[in-house]
Amino acid sequence: MKCLNEPIAREANREDDCTGHFWESRFKSQALLTEQALLSCMAYVDLNPVRAAMAETPEASDYTSIKERLTPQFDLAQAVQNQLDSGYLRQFPVSLKPLLNFEGNERNEIQHGIMFRLRDYLELVDYTGRIIQPAKRGAILETIPPILARLCKHPCFSCTAD
Repeated sequence: MKCLNEPIAREANREDDCTGHFWESRFKSQALLTEQALLSCMAYVDLNPVRAAMAETPEASDYTSIKERLTPQFDLAQAVQNQLDSGYLRQFPVSLKPLLNFEGNERNEIQHGIMFRLRDYLELVDYTGRIIQPAKRGAILETIPPILARLCKHPCFSCTAD
């Protein structure tokens, strides 16, 4: 975790023109030990722009895994080059990877992705995003159709896709 935390803290301190630990007070790192914990964390992150009233829907939010899955922008070669240029890969051997695939809901011997269907994850995020949180500014409005209905019109998503 030190290898991950230190460069992030240095960059954040540079951006904020401050010193000190980045992972203090409201920031912390938490090991995600189960697939349920991973999915909960993913949904939380994908809903952050909606909860902050920066986007109406998760798929319209920049820098979320949902947007990346629907309209891939990640270029592994460019990401590695950016890390080499910044010096981070020389300091800490971190491997950069694209998002893991959703592999459905049946465990197999050569599991390489998340044991959940993409459709189910999208519905989970959409349902969770509609729950009103008094401490948060935003939620997915009831007048907006469900995510799968919205995505049937999206060029990168098939209505029959898993």
